[in-house]
Amino acid sequence: MKTNKPNAEHLWKQLDDLVVPRLRLSVTERAVYSYLLRHSRLEGRPRLRFSIPWLARGVRLCPMTARCTLRRLFDLRVLRLVERNQVGHVVVVRLPQEIRALRPYINAARGAARLPLAASIADADFFKNKALRQAIHSRERGLCFYCLRSLTVLVRTIDHVVPQALSGRNSYRNLVSCCRDCNSKKGQTPAEDFLRWLYRQRRLTDAELSARLRALDALVSGKLPPPLPGAANPAPTRKLV
Repeated sequence: MKTNKPNAEHLWKQLDDLVVPRLRLSVTERAVYSYLLRHSRLEGRPRLRFSIPWLARGVRLCPMTARCTLRRLFDLRVLRLVERNQVGHVVVVRLPQEIRALRPYINAARGAARLPLAASIADADFFKNKALRQAIHSRERGLCFYCLRSLTVLVRTIDHVVPQALSGRNSYRNLVSCCRDCNSKKGQTPAEDFLRWLYRQRRLTDAELSARLRALDALVSGKLPPPLPGAANPAPTRKLV
């Protein structure tokens, strides 16, 4: 069965800008993934049957390295194994949008594409849809903005630095990714006071408190725009820790 061939130029941009950095692919892993894409999806083939010797020759690797790299790509869910036997493998080579780990970043890119070009991101409502909220989470790189705790999808939330009850906006300058505990305990407390409370509770060190206060100043002044793939940020994203 044939499938529509993806746009090769767009696919390779996604490979460079998204797949390699987000999945932290090595040079060898990128070479194998690219080679399998070339011989499957870019030729309109939903499945690819191949042997380890064929793959090793094509990518100029020894069979053992090719086999280990293949296992790594299976672990990353970049490839889906359909069949394996003494002859070789039958796999589905997933496109970037089909890789589960990359979906949040692709959704963020789609949200960015929906931003009106006439308005800067400073005027955008970053609370209105999942893609734009994900951009706020991505900016904090998996850490709570306040206590620096590592976050998972289950414990993270979006907090208004200036609460909505006090006319806080849904601007990226007023939204941060944080843990549910900090969100609950902060309430309507001013962010600076809440950071100092965390310090008194020994959840932040002296250095971390100073860094968090600097990050708060940078946020309010617009120096921490969220990463929006496919859209131009007004200033480079800075991480102050």
